[in-house]
Amino acid sequence: MNLAVIGAQWGDEGKGKIVDYLAADAGIVVRFSGGANAGHTIVHEGTTYKLHLIPSGIIYPDVRVVLGSGMVIDPEALFAELREIESLGIDWRGRVFVSDRAHLVLPSHKQEDIDRDAARATPIGTTGRGIGITYAHKALREGVRLADISWEAHCAELTDTDRTFLDTYRDRLLELSVDIATFMHPSNDSAHIDQNVLFEGAQGALLDIDIGTYPFVSSGSSSAAGAAAGSGIGPRDIDHVLGVFKAYSTRVGNGPFPSEFDSDSQGELEDYIRDTGREYGVTTGRPRRVGYLDLVALRYACRTNGIDSLALTHLDVYDELDEIRTCIAYETMSETLDYFPSSIELLEQAKPVTMRFVGWNQAIGDIERFEELPEKAREYIAYIENYVGVPVSIVSVGYERRSTIIRNDPWKTTR
Repeated sequence: MNLAVIGAQWGDEGKGKIVDYLAADAGIVVRFSGGANAGHTIVHEGTTYKLHLIPSGIIYPDVRVVLGSGMVIDPEALFAELREIESLGIDWRGRVFVSDRAHLVLPSHKQEDIDRDAARATPIGTTGRGIGITYAHKALREGVRLADISWEAHCAELTDTDRTFLDTYRDRLLELSVDIATFMHPSNDSAHIDQNVLFEGAQGALLDIDIGTYPFVSSGSSSAAGAAAGSGIGPRDIDHVLGVFKAYSTRVGNGPFPSEFDSDSQGELEDYIRDTGREYGVTTGRPRRVGYLDLVALRYACRTNGIDSLALTHLDVYDELDEIRTCIAYETMSETLDYFPSSIELLEQAKPVTMRFVGWNQAIGDIERFEELPEKAREYIAYIENYVGVPVSIVSVGYERRSTIIRNDPWKTTR
């Protein structure tokens, strides 16, 4: 079975933990988009693993992981990350592969990224890691794929700094290189064909370059469509799309955020959720913007990605709150909207229309079955399901793997 896991908000939804949990039943995990600007945190048996490029399934000793064609890969960051996970006891050798169609981030890309964002009248707020610039050079047909690093004529057109950089990593990169289409469709490996394959996205659907809040988006495809394009399979090969979302909303960097808390009037709530939910960037360390769960945006993400079921994370962050609110519409200067508009101007002037829920005032971190959740928590989930029209199949109530309630196993649910 082929299961795609994507973020259904603006990233940072807890995809890493969900992928890590589901990878127990996978033979292969493919990361299909993004670069080292992504950050996935996994906590297992007291050890915290912070991953940026490596797919989350690497924690399992028998799972093979692939960095897909839709990724842009910084070799320096890749091998630093491999050293880090090795120091934590993870044996990755022979289990990590890189698509030879993936593009490489070069030193010149990073510098151009910093210079371009600084020159913008309204900076996008990039991480400065060259991600967007590498995607731009890819679109301009000026990029360097892993398959190209031994192509002397092409490399001769690069700067001396970029060529020296590639020379440093060439042999190690080639050791990991695979033709992803052949890897995913082996002709003589029936055991491989029968394995469960999990496709892991980066960022979130609302940061997708086509369906996100353009231009305040990532430069790659973080939607479900990218799972096929970046993994050497066809779109009809995906059996189930799982969307991950938090019990509230967050966003990093600039861009519209209709349900964002007002720091002046809601600063105490903002600080509580940010600190309780550890809402600080894994890659940058910067605090995330925080707001109500935006059901208008979540429904849009479900519709535009064909999401079959949802994984709700960080529900335990609400354990001590007497009241919970969600955004169910947007109030603009001229009208009330119940849909997610493409206009950035409309989104920036939008104010959240909210629905109030009574909190459950109970610790839920040790609960193992959905039926054991407090009634008020189940009512909150039921409202979400009814509003967006998609069932919640997984509920995460803590950072550990064991703090995961499986209501309906996505591996056993196909279209």
